[in-house]
Amino acid sequence: MAKAAVKVPAPLRGFAGGASEVVLEGSTVGEVVRALARANPALERHLFTAEGRLRTSVTIYLNDQDIRFLGREGAPLKDGDIVSIVPAIAGGAPAPRRKAPHGRPRPNAKSSRERAFSREELSRYSRHLSLPEIGVAGQRKLRRAKVLLVGAGGLGAPAALYLAAAGVGEIGLVDFDSVELSNLQRQVLYTTSDVGRPKIERAKERVEALNPGTRVVPYPQRLTAQNALDILRPYDVIVDGSDNFPTRYLVNDAAVLLRKPDVYGSVFRFEGQLSVFDAERGPCYRCLYPEPPPPELVPSCAEAGVLGVLPGLIGILQATETLKILLGRGTSMVGRLLLFDALGLEFRELKVRKNPRCVLCSPRASQKGLIDYPAFCGVPDPAAGPSERVVPQVEPEALRAELRSHEPPFVVDVRGRGEWEIGHLPAAHLIPKEELSERLDEIPRGAKLVLYCRTGVRSTAATRLLLDRGFENVRVLRGGINAWAERVDRSLPQY
Repeated sequence: MAKAAVKVPAPLRGFAGGASEVVLEGSTVGEVVRALARANPALERHLFTAEGRLRTSVTIYLNDQDIRFLGREGAPLKDGDIVSIVPAIAGGAPAPRRKAPHGRPRPNAKSSRERAFSREELSRYSRHLSLPEIGVAGQRKLRRAKVLLVGAGGLGAPAALYLAAAGVGEIGLVDFDSVELSNLQRQVLYTTSDVGRPKIERAKERVEALNPGTRVVPYPQRLTAQNALDILRPYDVIVDGSDNFPTRYLVNDAAVLLRKPDVYGSVFRFEGQLSVFDAERGPCYRCLYPEPPPPELVPSCAEAGVLGVLPGLIGILQATETLKILLGRGTSMVGRLLLFDALGLEFRELKVRKNPRCVLCSPRASQKGLIDYPAFCGVPDPAAGPSERVVPQVEPEALRAELRSHEPPFVVDVRGRGEWEIGHLPAAHLIPKEELSERLDEIPRGAKLVLYCRTGVRSTAATRLLLDRGFENVRVLRGGINAWAERVDRSLPQY
């Protein structure tokens, strides 16, 4: 006989005494599952037919293997095995429509100053109210709650929608960007007609249209060390949907100083991360990553790309963690880092410990306030204006004339290979920015050089690298290939 842990899924726990896991003895999977059913008669009909056969709507796993491929119920057990019951679910059956009940709802404990839910609200939140873990008291907590979303992009968009739908009373949104066509592949708050509009303006409209009971407070500005504490201070939970390291460290540091939880999410290509950093109860972001990576090793979303659905998944998980914090329910992600691989559809979890030498949240912390985050991350301060070192540029029309001359320049495309396939300049040489320092011998030192990328950001950084390595007569195509496509060759797509 072996001891195995039988995992009972949420839809069936009410028929098993509320247990999520039961340790049972048996020599096969079938023995322990049937023992569980005998001990809980109400559960038996959910698992087995009247003839005693396992229902086809229920799949049993032994560890991570379907028992249908292991001898079915006869699959042998050993000590420490995990048996998982996985029933088919579809969100529950629809309840029959009925008239709204007359009279006042059943009284419950509440502040005398807090208004009762209206009939419309009782209907809107009925699926929450029917959950014992939430109920009316929990829904009131959500209505009183204030959540700040830093970023209204790929992560912030789904988080904002679901937090509003859940009934969070106030949502602050920090974002200073406008909607671009390339955003629509993943930022579900926006539509094609929104292109060119400020994100914060359209996000407020969409969120308040979804739930008029949610108040949206817009902050159409860049989060900086000068304004972060004032912006974060009124909120209960901070959701970090930023896409750059200076903002990520700034959000973490401000949350630590204000003693607020920071719900962290990030995405890269096909992978995502999730955690909750709360220095009052566990580690902060600096405990996990004391320093950012060098800026030259940090590709942007435009450079690296991202699977469109991935920010949606991670953003919804951030919303889930936020609701758990506000409700005081469930097991927090504090001290845990969730890793998701979309290609393998795999979740892994790692433990994150508080760093006893953390410069910010340890007893011996040396950092007592906010710092210069662009400098800390080794990137230019976007609020400081142009840097002192001016990078020479060439207009698209002038480059076209030079390419037709007897001494055309050597043109380097520093984008990724996927972008190269979208379209490229004639006679260009593909050397992705991240490979540039290893392929300098492919660039003629005596020639006139022109570098380009999508809009000019990456090519400017690449030009500075070449100038630092002793190259001369290096210029950047102003506006990148998008400007070339608009002003010179309209057959090329803009993206």
